[in-house]
Amino acid sequence: MSATSEEPSAKIELLPASREHVSILANLLERYVHDFSEFFRLELGADGRFGYQHLPLYLSEPNRYSFLVKVDGKLAGFAFVKRAPGIVHARELWDMAEFFIVRAYRKRGIGRRVADAVWERFPGLWEVRVMESNRAARGFWMKAVADFSGGPVEPVTIEKDGMRWLVFAFESGAVFE
Repeated sequence: MSATSEEPSAKIELLPASREHVSILANLLERYVHDFSEFFRLELGADGRFGYQHLPLYLSEPNRYSFLVKVDGKLAGFAFVKRAPGIVHARELWDMAEFFIVRAYRKRGIGRRVADAVWERFPGLWEVRVMESNRAARGFWMKAVADFSGGPVEPVTIEKDGMRWLVFAFESGAVFE
């Protein structure tokens, strides 16, 4: 099987995370944040970890949702979703706040299936942000959003804290069962 082939037979699970999963999420977040250290300056703490200060919010606030991703029963990543005012649209919408698939599961169609499952679970207006400099993520989100919404979605470019971001806005009408 090539590194870019689809794996339609892989069993994907999107499992709601809870406080009992905090150490698993914290470990996965370290890998996620390490990936981002390629694109902007992040400092390790004295304990050798990057940390993620918003993790407790995704396990306690009513408008934030965290999910563990499993592929064929094996841990493969996470997704964090929040309901908040948008960047492009000022009204409340769904935001794919954080999304991570472990490298061993990338370029196999798994990330797209996970993103679809998240979007279907929360119908309504969505925004997905991606750093313009992160070419791999930019390509992934451009294709994933276009495939899900049935055609290309032109992103809006914004600048925040000296960095350029692309924001994809689209509608999800399906309901996840």
